[in-house]
Amino acid sequence: MKRREFLKLTSAGLVLSSYDIISGQMNKKPNILFIMSDDHATNAISAYKSRLAGIAPTPNIDRLANEGMLFQNVFCTNSICTPSRATILTGQYSHINGVHSLKGNLPSEKQYLAHEMKNAGYVTAMIGKWHLKQEPASFDYYKVLPGQGKYYNPKFRVRGKKKWKQNVVRSTGHSSDVITDASLKWLQERDRSKPFFLMHHFKAPHGKWEYAERYESYLEDVVIPEPENLYDSGNHGSVATRGGHDDKIHEIGSSLGRRHNQRIQHLTVDIPDTASDDEYKHLAYQNYLKRYLRCCKGVDDNIGRLLDYLKKDGNLDNTVIIYTSDQGMFLGEHDYIDKRWMYEESLRMPFLVKYPGIVMKKSQNHDMISNVDFAATILEIAGTEKTPDYMQGKSFLRSMKGRTPSDWSDAIYYRYWMHMASHYNPAHFGIRTNRYKLIFFYGTGYGSKLDPKHENTHPGWELYDLQQDPYEMNNLYDKPDNQNLIRELKSKLQKMRMEIEEDDSKYPEIQKIIEEHWDD
Repeated sequence: MKRREFLKLTSAGLVLSSYDIISGQMNKKPNILFIMSDDHATNAISAYKSRLAGIAPTPNIDRLANEGMLFQNVFCTNSICTPSRATILTGQYSHINGVHSLKGNLPSEKQYLAHEMKNAGYVTAMIGKWHLKQEPASFDYYKVLPGQGKYYNPKFRVRGKKKWKQNVVRSTGHSSDVITDASLKWLQERDRSKPFFLMHHFKAPHGKWEYAERYESYLEDVVIPEPENLYDSGNHGSVATRGGHDDKIHEIGSSLGRRHNQRIQHLTVDIPDTASDDEYKHLAYQNYLKRYLRCCKGVDDNIGRLLDYLKKDGNLDNTVIIYTSDQGMFLGEHDYIDKRWMYEESLRMPFLVKYPGIVMKKSQNHDMISNVDFAATILEIAGTEKTPDYMQGKSFLRSMKGRTPSDWSDAIYYRYWMHMASHYNPAHFGIRTNRYKLIFFYGTGYGSKLDPKHENTHPGWELYDLQQDPYEMNNLYDKPDNQNLIRELKSKLQKMRMEIEEDDSKYPEIQKIIEEHWDD
């Protein structure tokens, strides 16, 4: 056989090998579009059917639920921006990847997900909010906000000839729009010989909730529905979060009302001092929610732009689209604002997936999943045969297909490290199962130079029955009838800490508190 004929046959063989002989269709790896917002609560996504669904719909995010799967039980392992993003990129808990707090950073060699996706044959890009201090050099392309970034006319850092922090480009417009502009431009100009993996990260709806001017009248004449526990939290909390006889409620957990000594002033600047406590709280809530939901509207509209482009480009049916947030967010529940707590509104993350041909339309999943599992799942979608040993998370692709593995965990682990920082939340860890949540507030910092020292708070335990008490209005820990249940949950919590290699012996003050109060 002549060399030219051999090359022709070889070439044809290579082409044929990319087809499925049975179906006659191209065996392509799917593109993957990972969209993440900042602080987008499930309660602000209409597909989750919360109190806000009727007045602030999110039709483009809901489209992912209608054309794919909505996950009901996805949770954060450390509900704060930088640690959550590090966990998503490493597939590791905070104590393993080293990013415990907002001051943590993730060097290029630890940006595992991007490295593994390139190894899987993908062209990769990171656009929008990064918040991990060091250059996202593991990606083929990046255009990221410096730090938190600005809502209007934001600057971006890009790859260039100078040190990475000096390679800055300017933009004009609202961040949600210009981040989407950047992603659309990259999608148009990308290397089309490979499937793409794009991490598209909005800044919104993070505070201070500066929305695009076109949304100024949105919800202007609407009274936003309030959570009942905005005014009365019942038996929520403990001595660790309220103090004895509620003597710490003015110091722990930032608030919308006058309860906390440090409120978010720009939400209350126009409220008269003569307003009653309830009226003050009502007006602050209305101001907060309207600003927040206007930012969410901008996110949803820009997701619509991304979907429209993929359809026009002919890639909508060959692209896995994931929507999530880096954590949950309190929208006035329990008179709280921000995140950080292990309580549901902060802990719970939205997660929706459109995966044509694989994920059933209008389906739901209730498995216990956390953000430590995201990387492994994305890698399996990308065709990797095995999750890297250094990742602690597990792929839930089978759950997407409606076939939950028999050995899937029935619980998730959580830990918040930044004791009394910013929004005055005590440090704590705990376990959540399908029905119960057990939290231990150990109330001290972990002694790192990245963890400024704050005064210790009282240790304490909290137990909630989420089946009977979904809004966590009744701490059951001190009820005598629950002692067997508490022992079981503590044993499960201790086992999980061992499995994920969480050991506080390196933090003697924390370890001492754990030992002294474990059997309280």
